[in-house]
Amino acid sequence: MNCVFCDIAAGRRQAAIVYEDEQVVAFHDINPQAPVHVLVIPRAHIPGPLAVEAPHEALAGHMLAVAGQVAQELGIASDGYRLVLNQGTMGGQSVFHLHLHLLGGRRMRWPPG
Repeated sequence: MNCVFCDIAAGRRQAAIVYEDEQVVAFHDINPQAPVHVLVIPRAHIPGPLAVEAPHEALAGHMLAVAGQVAQELGIASDGYRLVLNQGTMGGQSVFHLHLHLLGGRRMRWPPG
């Protein structure tokens, strides 16, 4: 399998990592859409949100908790931030490995699309 996020999680590709543990890795997006734009990915290859099943529920919750912790550490938690999950090409997914976008450091617009 040729997956850039699997390569980052395995340490085969460089990334500006801000958090990692045995389940997830969080790193700065190379194409930031906000002053703070971090991706939280599972080490396990899960193609996207639609592939999250019952065995992944704890992992999905852990991804949310890590995003909150990273938001605190990067100083954006008190002002607020946005979390985004994209599913499929029409949903804006460009890397088919589950990833949570943590965006902050500016006012978010609505609607986002």
